[in-house]
Amino acid sequence: MARSRRMSVQKRLRERKKAEQAELKRVTQRHPAGAERPAGAQLAVRADLEAYGVVTTFSDPGSEP
Repeated sequence: MARSRRMSVQKRLRERKKAEQAELKRVTQRHPAGAERPAGAQLAVRADLEAYGVVTTFSDPGSEP
């Protein structure tokens, strides 16, 4: 009797481990590490955005008369 209980516990543990591995595989396929930014892509810095007028520049109100 004890043997059958132990075997069922081991079976559940094996099934859980398989399910976790499958979920991890699905997650890594959905969001690969290199997909966030393609190779050779450049990011605009704040100065670039200000030059294009996308981000407004704030001047110091104390310096202007």
